[in-house]
Amino acid sequence: MENNIKKYREQLNLSQGNLAENCKVSRQTINAIENNKYDPSLQLAFDIARVLGVSMEELFKR
Repeated sequence: MENNIKKYREQLNLSQGNLAENCKVSRQTINAIENNKYDPSLQLAFDIARVLGVSMEELFKR
């Protein structure tokens, strides 16, 4: 599943580490998701969207 996490994260000037901390996961997890190497759980996807202030539809695309 492709995503726009990096785009929205950078618009907020958040590092991968900052986003990870806010979502209670490791920076490596955020990196893997951004690079389409790992699909997040539904809960983590909602957490990322909440922290970035966007909808799930804006964040993820099939």
